[in-house]
Amino acid sequence: MLQIRLTYYERHLPHWQPENAALFVTWRLYGSRPRIVHVLKNQTAGKAFVAIDQELDKAATGPRWLQDERVAQCVADALHYGEKQLGLYELQAWVLMVNHVHILTNPKAKLQKITRSIKSFSARQANAILQRTGRPFWQEESYDRWGRGPKEMGKLVQYIEQNPVAAGLVERAEDWRWSSAFVAPERQAGRPVLHE
Repeated sequence: MLQIRLTYYERHLPHWQPENAALFVTWRLYGSRPRIVHVLKNQTAGKAFVAIDQELDKAATGPRWLQDERVAQCVADALHYGEKQLGLYELQAWVLMVNHVHILTNPKAKLQKITRSIKSFSARQANAILQRTGRPFWQEESYDRWGRGPKEMGKLVQYIEQNPVAAGLVERAEDWRWSSAFVAPERQAGRPVLHE
């Protein structure tokens, strides 16, 4: 019988992390939770998540700090730092929307450490940029689920990278700068890239 090691912790939501499973994680800016989201009774957790995410995409209420390029850059840098320097995960896909973040990772650390590292570092940097030091930047809680096989992984990558298209921010995923799908204009035109 195959045994899978599973870690679990709970804040407001339960967080399950099976060993060697990819994790899809979403978190949002403090104060960006939609006031009203119509979630039908007996709806699956996945469909409820999509309904809430669609409301977040509208960004009709709350802060939109990630639309500030300086803030978005510091959050993107934190994501890459967590992967390359801290070695907390392998980043499979990511996107920064105006008020929330989606990532898909192959974790090398516990989820709690991953989210705490990214969120605390980026919050300090972003708050300094916005001159709002010491105030909450990210909502405390995050939503996560693990990827169950290659087919679902493909769907998760597509969901993440197509999020700006679904929100009406760009026509093509590769045009959204704050995403793993982004293709720099010089690469799109076939010109050589001088620096990365």
